[in-house]
Amino acid sequence: MPTERDVSFYRGKKIALLTQHGKERVISPVLDPALGCHVERVEGYDTDLLGTFTRDIPRAGMQIEAARKKARIGMDLSGLPFGVASEGAFGPDPFSGMLPWNLELLIFIDDERSLEILGAYQGKANFFHSLASEWSEAETFARESGFPGNYLVIRPEGENDHRLRKGIRSWPELETAFFWALGQSDSGQVFLETDGRAHANPLRMEAIRLASEDLLKKIRSVCPVCDTPGFWIVERLPGLPCRNCGGRTQGIMAEVHGCLKCDHRVTLERSGRKYADPAHCDYCNP
Repeated sequence: MPTERDVSFYRGKKIALLTQHGKERVISPVLDPALGCHVERVEGYDTDLLGTFTRDIPRAGMQIEAARKKARIGMDLSGLPFGVASEGAFGPDPFSGMLPWNLELLIFIDDERSLEILGAYQGKANFFHSLASEWSEAETFARESGFPGNYLVIRPEGENDHRLRKGIRSWPELETAFFWALGQSDSGQVFLETDGRAHANPLRMEAIRLASEDLLKKIRSVCPVCDTPGFWIVERLPGLPCRNCGGRTQGIMAEVHGCLKCDHRVTLERSGRKYADPAHCDYCNP
């Protein structure tokens, strides 16, 4: 059986965190007291070079690859065998496809044990944009976006204009940037958007904290055979019976937990749900 417990592997250890956007403020308070480690902020590399939410520098590769690269750079700069890094992504929500959504990934790398453990959180995002031709329209968008708590980005013309000002965090600064952009715009419109960087976006910073908690749970879940951290779900098995006809559905019936090092596996039935809603049964609701 998977066991969540205090682990001593990382007590007194330093863990590199490469960030220039203040992510240590939410990652350290989660990991440090629980693991007895010290998440150490690493500087000396511009993480915006790996991609920006303002699209002036596109992210190369997948989200997990960018997180892994950040962790590795932090470990190389610090000379530490342990590293943690986060990478976020914004897109439409998976339910209606109409609301902004945030997926945060955290990766923890342990070179002493050759381990990579992932934490994740997804939820609603503060990631909006609007066109404005009048200052009053810009004011309305700013207030609805949680400004100045959430910083803003401004461009002339549209979302792909390379001319931009970001990190806008005060009303005088916003007004100056708006009229600068308006003066540069041939169409007479200005493109405004919320700043997606962690230090500029409180809702995203909270998502990183929650992803840190998910990572912590996985680190503290150890293999009952070889005592390796990260003993977690590797497969979900469908087949939950329909409440109406009893037939198999695609509802998840059990989860397989697996070790990152040895071949040990444990299959656990999901607690709580014994039957699937007939609405999700191919026989009752073809």
